[in-house]
Amino acid sequence: MNSLQKIAGLSAIFEAFIYIAAFVYFGAFWRYPAEGSAPDKMAYLADNQLVFSLFYFLMYAVFGIFLAILVVGLYEKLKQTNDPMLKVGSVFGVVWVVLVMASGMLATVGLSHALKLNDVSAGKALDTWNLISVLIESLGGGNELVGGLWVLLISIVAIKAKQFPRGLNYLGVMVGCSGIATLYPDELFTEIFGITQIIWFLLLGITMLAQGNTNKSMPSATHHSAN
Repeated sequence: MNSLQKIAGLSAIFEAFIYIAAFVYFGAFWRYPAEGSAPDKMAYLADNQLVFSLFYFLMYAVFGIFLAILVVGLYEKLKQTNDPMLKVGSVFGVVWVVLVMASGMLATVGLSHALKLNDVSAGKALDTWNLISVLIESLGGGNELVGGLWVLLISIVAIKAKQFPRGLNYLGVMVGCSGIATLYPDELFTEIFGITQIIWFLLLGITMLAQGNTNKSMPSATHHSAN
């Protein structure tokens, strides 16, 4: 249990750093010509295909792996509460893992397919990529309902069980609510969800690592006191 909790804690921290890396790359280095012509847009995607694919693999496939570990770790941590809300929340967590990983595979394979069409027609290639982008945003980027529900329900269970610091749990409630709010088509809620989730992942990871170390030391301390 302690080893799983530590691995889950590390996974949460890694997820936070993946978020940060994505924010930095797409905020500081990504210069997609949104107002350019079809040939200009496809040429930019072709020139940046490798880096783009690597970041999308990191943001979705690798993130999904760490997320799966965290979903299981949190379930194991809280399952003694026997709270039905935990089971419902964990289902949303599993669904989020599937959506995130599917988005990553769709992005990398879809871009490769669109670039092949570019040899025939830049217009058709761009139309294909725009359709793929909508699917990616729908599954794992533009709408954070599923992820928001997972964080919200898990945080409510943790509040009731008093398993994590109160501030961390209330931050989780805020993260979850902002994720659900992304149903409204405004990038502000998506940005709030992303930024607050970075903080939540970091604090959750640190907390789980600290609790894992504390729990590991307890039997040893009990044994010495008994002697």
